[in-house]
Amino acid sequence: MDSTVKVGIVGFGFATATFHAPLIASVPGLELVAMSSSDAAKVRAAWPQVDVCDSPDALFARPDIDLVVIPTPNETHYPLAVKALATGKHVVVDKPFTLDATEARDLIARAESAGRLLSVFHNRRWDADFLTVRKVLDSGVLGRLTHFESHFDRYRPQVRQRWRESGAPGSGLWYDLGAHLLDQTLQLFGAPQTLSLDLAKQRDGAAADDWFHAVLRYDSLRVILHASALVPDLGPRFALHGTQGSFTKYGLDPQEDALKLGGRPGLPDWGVDPRPGTLTLSEADVLVPREHVGERGDYSRYYAAVRDAILNGGANPVPAHDALKVMQLIDLGLASVREGRVMAVGELG
Repeated sequence: MDSTVKVGIVGFGFATATFHAPLIASVPGLELVAMSSSDAAKVRAAWPQVDVCDSPDALFARPDIDLVVIPTPNETHYPLAVKALATGKHVVVDKPFTLDATEARDLIARAESAGRLLSVFHNRRWDADFLTVRKVLDSGVLGRLTHFESHFDRYRPQVRQRWRESGAPGSGLWYDLGAHLLDQTLQLFGAPQTLSLDLAKQRDGAAADDWFHAVLRYDSLRVILHASALVPDLGPRFALHGTQGSFTKYGLDPQEDALKLGGRPGLPDWGVDPRPGTLTLSEADVLVPREHVGERGDYSRYYAAVRDAILNGGANPVPAHDALKVMQLIDLGLASVREGRVMAVGELG
């Protein structure tokens, strides 16, 4: 392999067009060579320099591709990754990794046997607000944390005709947004002691869950993870409360909206969150709120780390074993809904 990682992407749906293709193109040392798509004209209109293969199998068979990216419907992640690994490719799978932990373990075993990189696109580890939350917690200014609340709410009252809302395996908000919130929680606090989940279909005509509320217990700390498609008046994205203060943050990381508008990493204001958080601290028994300017987000750091892992043996930015833990919690959440009880988590991995 030379100093450039040649990349192929399966499909040209929303995730490819919005996230993967522009992020890959923004990282030196990665070259987007080909995509598989049934709509070659659509791909060529957006990416005229990229070859179009008529099937994933044709993409996998290309000897000039080092890394295959799989941002397809969730139920196809496992079978496509199996085929890509079998042809000797390094593989990036969009989140959620698979449909369940059993599929995740099998892919990990296949990647280890093949000696290939297997990574999962948990890009929201590089959200500006999450990086800020992590820095606030690391600073210790809140004292002992007692309550952590993470919301990913939107107002999307109309059910759209797309696989994410179809009711098919792997659809719904618990798989889609729950995977993000669970991964962030594991990064901050590790495995919880217990997990309970409530799911609902609240919009007219909803076929998949469009509301969830999860409670994770860590000794005296309680973590609330929540998402809804029916919130016209949005509350905080993050709310943290400790023995010495609180931190709250409104608004989502700006990178997705910037990518949709054609923005690219490397611009002067890339990843800068225009809405600062509020840090409220107890000072001489008086609560004093202050504006707290956050960190800069950058999703391209994920793909830069993938490049370095393939070329130089660097660290996998999101090891598949991390994503396996997320799948175990997704599975436990679904079991909690089926059985109507709080689930003990135990050791993950």
